[in-house]
Amino acid sequence: MIQTKVGAVLALALVVGALPGSAEAAAYCGAASYNCCPTAACQPTACYTACRVERQTCYRTVYDTVMEPQPYTVSRTVYDTSYEDVRETCYRTVVETAYRDEQYQVARPVFECSEREERHTVQRQVWETGYRDCSYTVRRPVWETASRECRRIVQRPVMETCEREVCRTVIRTVSETINQERCRTVLRPVTTYRTVRQDCGQWTTQRIYHPGPVCPRVTLDECGCPRTCMVQMPGFTTCRRVWCPNIVERQIPCTTMQAEVVREVCPVTVCRRVPETIVTKVPYQVCRMVSEEVVEQIPVRTCKWVNEVVNQQVPVRTCKVVCEEVVRKIPVRTCRMVTETCSRKVPFCVTRQEPVEVVRRVARCVPRCEQIQCTRMVPRCVARQQAYEVCRIVPQTVCPSGPCSACATGNCDVVPNNGTLSPSAEPTETEKPAFPSPTPIPEPPAEPERTPATAGPNA
Repeated sequence: MIQTKVGAVLALALVVGALPGSAEAAAYCGAASYNCCPTAACQPTACYTACRVERQTCYRTVYDTVMEPQPYTVSRTVYDTSYEDVRETCYRTVVETAYRDEQYQVARPVFECSEREERHTVQRQVWETGYRDCSYTVRRPVWETASRECRRIVQRPVMETCEREVCRTVIRTVSETINQERCRTVLRPVTTYRTVRQDCGQWTTQRIYHPGPVCPRVTLDECGCPRTCMVQMPGFTTCRRVWCPNIVERQIPCTTMQAEVVREVCPVTVCRRVPETIVTKVPYQVCRMVSEEVVEQIPVRTCKWVNEVVNQQVPVRTCKVVCEEVVRKIPVRTCRMVTETCSRKVPFCVTRQEPVEVVRRVARCVPRCEQIQCTRMVPRCVARQQAYEVCRIVPQTVCPSGPCSACATGNCDVVPNNGTLSPSAEPTETEKPAFPSPTPIPEPPAEPERTPATAGPNA
């Protein structure tokens, strides 16, 4: 930078020195001389080009996308469920309990007691067990399942898929990765020791004697009379476990987590939103009802009674008398069987079919069309004028006007009044403009020596 300024000063001095002038002008390095030109000659005397900045306001058309709500009417099919009452006659089985009389025989033993002399024949009972057939008939229900056909017409929905185009503006996410300094807290383990007192005792067995209770007791005194006195009963011993403490101190390490703040540079993904228009095909389904006949098999369960014979063996115990001869009179007990007829009530089931009228509700779908109002957002481009400012540089030529226009040609020695200045026109020391003395040209600073340690990569 200093070398550039020095070169500019030397070039200006050479240009000024080449212009024709007096020796006094040369003393000032050809820059100026107060004795050759009046005071007005210090102003610009030649035409020069200046740049003027012009600002102009312009307008440009900007298109904005505006979403406007647009109502539209859509027809949709609504299905209403209606119910119809259907009367049907069904049969139900009613089971009733009836009773019948049944005769049966029972053998009852009859015992008789008598005495016989010794060496006489007596009768001794001998019991025998036999079985007799006691079969009876029972009625068992047998269930049979049959099916009957039931036809009905149902409405089956058939779905059809169609497509339509939908324009929508979505906000697309654009991700960018930047480095961001974050602070996080890290837990560092710190181990300390603390003194803990621990009981290291043991259990011991201790025997305890319990005296017995004092109870009243009847004793005889010296005269032989009974009297009551309190007597101490013997006691008993129990064992009890007793804890003997033994306190021991020891050092236990304790590790705690201390928080520490750590700074680190982490890559962070920044997302920005970019609007984008997407045209998608949206499938929608149209439902129509198709009549269809359905045949159903309805199960019907019937009951039938079947007679079955149940074989049953009833044990019968009989007594037989055996004659014996005895020597003495002994009592003899004689048993004989007496048959008796008894009757009992035996229950059995009687079934009958009873008609029942049932009302069943049958659901039916009834379609109807319904008009609904929907609103959708339609994009529209809106144009607007946006003002912006344009700056441009316009070149302009400036020419000075005045009595000292002769200096514009470079002849500062030719002045009016036959080359002499009037006393009034000659500038005085006080009227001369203050012109600074020529500034000495500074020498460029010496370049420091470079060492291998401080030299750059191009040294």
